[in-house]
Amino acid sequence: MKIGFYSPSTPITKLAPLRFQRAKRFLTAKGVSLVAGSLTGKGDFYRSGSIAQRAAELNQLIHNDELDVIMATIGGTNSNSLLPYIDYEYLEEHPKTFVGYSDATAILLAIKTKAPSCRVLYGPALVASFGEWPPDVEQTWNYFVQIMNTPKGGAVTIKAPQFWTDERANWESFEHQKAKRVNTWEYNTPCLTGTLLGGNLNTIYGILASPYFPQLKTDTILLIEDAEKDAATVEKNFAMLKNAGIFERIKGVLLGKHALFDDQGTQRQPFDILREVINEPVPVIAAYDSCHTIPMITTPLGAAVRINAVEMTITFSHF
Repeated sequence: MKIGFYSPSTPITKLAPLRFQRAKRFLTAKGVSLVAGSLTGKGDFYRSGSIAQRAAELNQLIHNDELDVIMATIGGTNSNSLLPYIDYEYLEEHPKTFVGYSDATAILLAIKTKAPSCRVLYGPALVASFGEWPPDVEQTWNYFVQIMNTPKGGAVTIKAPQFWTDERANWESFEHQKAKRVNTWEYNTPCLTGTLLGGNLNTIYGILASPYFPQLKTDTILLIEDAEKDAATVEKNFAMLKNAGIFERIKGVLLGKHALFDDQGTQRQPFDILREVINEPVPVIAAYDSCHTIPMITTPLGAAVRINAVEMTITFSHF
């Protein structure tokens, strides 16, 4: 596997050099060949470079026909600035697999919309995910490989991890093994089938009314997840979807775990807030493990899915 990596927003290869090196060592040991984007090790305050520089970095990788995968190093805030400048036409003719999460949602959904022949995976980011310490990094890698090894038109069933964590520790240097929680999914409907689209909600609101956001249909299951927000912000973002008529157009919601959520003393979780905001019988399965928690299930966007919340399994096909 040959992976080209880029930094569409946060300059993480400069800000976290130890984690970056650890990620490279981990992937190299797995037999992965890495190709660095042109902004590796560089930074422009809150971002890796200017809009033009970041777009050029990504387009250079897009035009590298030796690459199998293009992977974001991390998220951030400003990936949506690149969307008008991506060479979608070349991508559609020379498709690649795109991988990332969080703020990379903007690029993933734009490519799904403008270059649909590409495989688009809501999954690990090079530094954020593969710079994690063992043994936690291994399960995220195994989920990624399961999806990557599924042939086009094939199907794969993924079982949720038994334990998970969102503990903020061990970013650059090892401090201690992270505390784990027993995994459970929540639901108001035990099974959902449909076509999965979505990603990070904090990023989606930056592209929702744009031509880069995919068309939602009556069989769409909307994946939404976020991290490090408080209850007030979560309610605001859910209400944005409600007011935009999103919940009226889709089949259901797959809500990811919310890492480091601040309930502001309410004892309410995001699932509780979502049900109050929707205020109608929309099927929801919550606490899904494709988000900012560890480990992360790699989730193909645009795939046909069958989600069983009781068994905590998800089957992907036709991606």
